[in-house]
Amino acid sequence: MEPKKAAASLTIMTEIVLPNDTNVFGNLMGGRLMYWMDIAAALSAQKHCNAPVVTASVDNISFESPVKLGNAVHIEAKVSRAFNSSMEVHLKVWGEDLTQQYKYKSNEAYYTFVALDPNRKPRPVPQLIPESDGEKKLFDGALRRRQLRLILGGKLKPDDATELKALFVKD
Repeated sequence: MEPKKAAASLTIMTEIVLPNDTNVFGNLMGGRLMYWMDIAAALSAQKHCNAPVVTASVDNISFESPVKLGNAVHIEAKVSRAFNSSMEVHLKVWGEDLTQQYKYKSNEAYYTFVALDPNRKPRPVPQLIPESDGEKKLFDGALRRRQLRLILGGKLKPDDATELKALFVKD
């Protein structure tokens, strides 16, 4: 299986915030944004592995700035690292006030997807080639984020998290 460049998985999705998408304060509801982010991240993962994918995990999502009614939402998703059958997708979200002509960061997150074969079992995915400095930084941190996810999910013992231990334990 040929490795793929991170840039090949880039997916940009834009939505407009309509009244049905907002809470009583006129802000985009977090659940609606997470739904849109899941779609963008799934498209990015599918572009990387050319197979159906399912969401395996969603990391912490912190909302920096609310997106207001009538504003645009831009979601940028790109695979940051591929493992055996899973892929970490990094997402950045901006709001855009179209009438005042300015963009602002709303949030950032990591989603993990697993590629499936025709029998709906995990299948191998191509390795990722990071090119830019930003892609390399995300790629390098992905193993630590993965180990943390696995510990929190009860699938890895903390003592086996070699990448995380290296941050805190000096030889």
